Amino acid sequence: MLKLDRYDVRILAILSRDGRITKSKLAEAINLSVSPCWERVRRLEEAGIIEGYSARINTQVLMPGNSVWVQIELKQHSVESFSRFEALVMETPEATECVAVGGGVDYLVKFEVASIDSYQRAMDRWLLSDAGIERYFTYIVTKTIKRATPAIDEDELA
Repeated sequence: MLKLDRYDVRILAILSRDGRITKSKLAEAINLSVSPCWERVRRLEEAGIIEGYSARINTQVLMPGNSVWVQIELKQHSVESFSRFEALVMETPEATECVAVGGGVDYLVKFEVASIDSYQRAMDRWLLSDAGIERYFTYIVTKTIKRATPAIDEDELA
């Protein structure tokens, strides 16, 4: 595990909010010269702490559609059944997020689809597969209240 100092923590906090910041602006913000600052960024990348950089795309502007969240309960709770279901999620492009949860439900899955009909067709394919779905509950998103990439809080890492 890489030991982080106050400069590293500050770099992570800034990059989590603004991944497009220039090298010179980042160096200025943490009060280091450009070369040592950028060497720290490379070290954080090589250690796997910084996984990459991306843009948050508003898919509703690009291609209006529907977001649907689904609660999934599996018939069996074995390593094989979890693996089979997770493989199905990974090969379904409409399934854009999936988390395993506790509390009586096995998974929450988010679908981004052109229409509710296209969501249901994808779900029908899942039900016909050998994924082992016992029960599912569909929640159609009517309004997004907040959608953000979590920023790093320097105090939490200190």
